[in-house]
Amino acid sequence: MSVPLPPLQRLRQAPRHLLVCEKGHARHERSRHAAHVRDHAYNCRVSFLIPECGVLPEVLKSTIADVGEYYLVRNLSVHELVAHEFIDAFVKKGSCYALTYNTKIDQDNTAALLPNGKLILSVDKDTYEELGLQGRPSRYSGKKAMRYIITIDLTDSGFHPDSKKHNRVLWALKEKKPLEFDFLLAWYNTGAEGSTLMSYFSKNQIQALKPKITFSTLRDLQCPVLQSNELQGKPEESCSTEELFEWLGAVLSQVTLDNKSSSFLSTYCCPQPNTVVEKAFLCTITGFIIPEKIIQLLEQLCCYFGEPKLAYWLTLTVHGFADSPVSWRESEHGFHKGGENLYNFVIFRNLDYWLQMAVGTNDDCPP
Repeated sequence: MSVPLPPLQRLRQAPRHLLVCEKGHARHERSRHAAHVRDHAYNCRVSFLIPECGVLPEVLKSTIADVGEYYLVRNLSVHELVAHEFIDAFVKKGSCYALTYNTKIDQDNTAALLPNGKLILSVDKDTYEELGLQGRPSRYSGKKAMRYIITIDLTDSGFHPDSKKHNRVLWALKEKKPLEFDFLLAWYNTGAEGSTLMSYFSKNQIQALKPKITFSTLRDLQCPVLQSNELQGKPEESCSTEELFEWLGAVLSQVTLDNKSSSFLSTYCCPQPNTVVEKAFLCTITGFIIPEKIIQLLEQLCCYFGEPKLAYWLTLTVHGFADSPVSWRESEHGFHKGGENLYNFVIFRNLDYWLQMAVGTNDDCPP
């Protein structure tokens, strides 16, 4: 029989984290690498690290420059996202992404529009009861539900302008309990002509933003020795996928790896076996980055090995928004103590890859 821990002891417990790893080949006809990227809609930071690289190829530079802009719309009413003018102009003519800005998933009402046309509302109990729309209790609100999830399919055939379903949703969001947020918005379409987000929301306070891009060269970097066919690593031959993931987290966080006794910040050191590379190129992109652009970048990183290179592998790391209502697909996401939801590709010279997907306590297992 288990005995419940006292509240203070529960707080001291390390939160549960989950790391899922899979192996594949980027050119295999059944490779799922692009699908996994596509399923993770809301991304705030993308980083890639290339060992033995001092100068980035021009094709990669142009891919980074083409990451594209996104928009911040202030005080946007949610009912404007269920208007059929918006649905016809953006939801049905491409991939439209919307996410509430500066909201906390465990405290505030939040909303997100997925590229499949699903509008997700994560609301507190009072708001849920006032709206009167059908939903379900949050999986992470405890035995007594204090948070609810409402999903509205904007592409449902029954959600047309004259339908009872559409009229009820519009009435709830426009008159019964109006919800208004600052939203991050992005739209990807394949050449379809029509309105743009900037012109559509011209009456709102809208601002076009570009992702922040930083480049740096890391000198004399200790790198783990990896073998593409050894996810678990081999003693004295190669490091495991878990060791690589931990090492990469330290590098991206600019933690020193020398384990000096004088360091009060970190005693972490690079796993064994390792090798020292003279220089490594690190690029970080920060903003509202949509999956379609990440897939383009991933493809160009695979093409990097099209010509002989000193590097045996490179990495692409993508962090999701900590306060997004979902992580992968429509899986509910919670914050708990960190809101982690991220994934990392290790791409090898032969185009084998490792895919590592990590989430925190309040998340389902990644797909």
